[in-house]
Amino acid sequence: MTRPEDDADKARRLGKPIGRFMARWRVAIRKYPWLDALYRVVITVLGGLIVIIGLILVPLPGPGWLIVFLGLTVLGSEYHWARRMLGWLRRALARFWERWNAWRASRAAKRAGTTGPGLTDA
Repeated sequence: MTRPEDDADKARRLGKPIGRFMARWRVAIRKYPWLDALYRVVITVLGGLIVIIGLILVPLPGPGWLIVFLGLTVLGSEYHWARRMLGWLRRALARFWERWNAWRASRAAKRAGTTGPGLTDA
């Protein structure tokens, strides 16, 4: 089983070529002010729409939060506040899963130490 740190390192390595491509893309776009404004409008509308759809899907079974993260990633390509919010959400999600796994481990340990309701040792 891979550790989360290994996955994060792999994601950073895979993301470097994409980041370099996007940096070159933005330099080309920013040469033309009208194209830069159009690009920001498209990114804002697309990212906002993805986040709204994700939030609608959160209470339903399926990948609602994943879609919200995807929308914030799209917005984070242009807006610093979205990158900060995405980082905060990732840290909050990591803390939640740590607590969830600790709670499940403690429940499993309690169950293993007891015989359970209605059962007797023979």
